[in-house]
Amino acid sequence: MLGEHHGLAHEFPDYRDRIHELKMADEHFHQLMERYDEVNTKVEHYEQKGEPVADETLEELKKERLNLKDEIYARLTENAS
Repeated sequence: MLGEHHGLAHEFPDYRDRIHELKMADEHFHQLMERYDEVNTKVEHYEQKGEPVADETLEELKKERLNLKDEIYARLTENAS
């Protein structure tokens, strides 16, 4: 939704501790989080500021954000009991 915050702690509130744990211990996870934050910041900027951007560009960023979120979720739930 327009203007809705999509930070990882907001997206996965039940996994806050796991997010922190993996961020500190797993370099690949840390890089995924950094890329997610970069893409999410761009999407939120374009949506909130109304800065001109091609629809295709915004859609590609949203797809990348979704793919990163899926990969992050998979890592969060890996080996979950």
